[in-house]
Amino acid sequence: MTRRLPCPPAPGPLEAYAARFDDLFSTLAQRRGFREYLTGLLLPRDRNKTLTCLAGTEPVVGAQHPSVQRLQFFLSESTWDHERVNARRVELLLADPATAPHAGGVLVIDDSGDRKDGKATAHIGRQWLGRLGKTDNGIVTVTTCWADENLYYPLHAVPYSPAHHFPKGRSDPGFRTKLQIAAELARTANATGVAFRAVAADCAYGDQDGFRRQLGEAGLPFVMALKPSHGTWAYGRDAYTPVDAARALTWTDPEHPGDWTAIERTFRDGHTET
Repeated sequence: MTRRLPCPPAPGPLEAYAARFDDLFSTLAQRRGFREYLTGLLLPRDRNKTLTCLAGTEPVVGAQHPSVQRLQFFLSESTWDHERVNARRVELLLADPATAPHAGGVLVIDDSGDRKDGKATAHIGRQWLGRLGKTDNGIVTVTTCWADENLYYPLHAVPYSPAHHFPKGRSDPGFRTKLQIAAELARTANATGVAFRAVAADCAYGDQDGFRRQLGEAGLPFVMALKPSHGTWAYGRDAYTPVDAARALTWTDPEHPGDWTAIERTFRDGHTET
């Protein structure tokens, strides 16, 4: 067996963490690329984490710098398995008492879209990009995140491929909607051993009866946002929409709130509002 060559260490305590992934990489270049990528993600930067930013070079003009090209090859051409790397990351999170998920947390499902020009990139298509608030050409990724009142971290991410990427379009066996991907990710988190009190999502998912049904069939409790006009099944004269439910509650004034409960919300900048 060929002896492994030593890899230049990552800065400070990051090396001990990076070394936990070494058995997932077959070459020295892959182990070095992984350390450079981690370092670039964690270093404070004044701009988005593009390849030139991750490598610490100038935007645009630094794209041909050897460190950028090396990182580009590691991310797009090298033969390591990203799913095995992510599985190891999640395994370490679950094993550490400081980050281990507990039954009081929630599993947050969401998707994020990034604008992208052209047509050749995998998963690209004209679709709704929530980050931009409009339909545009881009890539959308469905994600799960574990969170409680003290910390949060991503678990899994799967890119959504629009129907035109498949020979038979939406009827192709390989095509999956964002809702199907999200339900599968929720089941994956549960099967991985991630504890959570409920699945949480915004109205893009909460308004979908089929999605809520999939979670119910998997035995996963959920808390979903609904559009004010969206009705849900209810008994007899019970409220059918959030607006109906709000109108059914008694209210006089802040000193006599009746059925309402005051909530103190703390924002990221530290200020609070009732």
